[in-house]
Amino acid sequence: MVEIGACEGSIACSTCHVIVQPEFYEKLPEPTEEEEDMLDLAFGLTETSRLGCQVIMKKDIDGLVVKLPSATRNIQRLGTPKTE
Repeated sequence: MVEIGACEGSIACSTCHVIVQPEFYEKLPEPTEEEEDMLDLAFGLTETSRLGCQVIMKKDIDGLVVKLPSATRNIQRLGTPKTE
């Protein structure tokens, strides 16, 4: 399996945001509510945006080409915050 995105496919960020060609977007299953919530945070959201980590490759989408947005948002929090 290919690791993609800062959250490694756990639907906790939008760093793997891709823009799918319309003819292939229609062949994909509907995004889950979790995926839609993360896409709301994505930069350059379009009507055919998906999280790349949630696109499962199958024969019916063979030939799929995606575009990457010009930027990404990574609001991941690393480490434990200091308390004083």
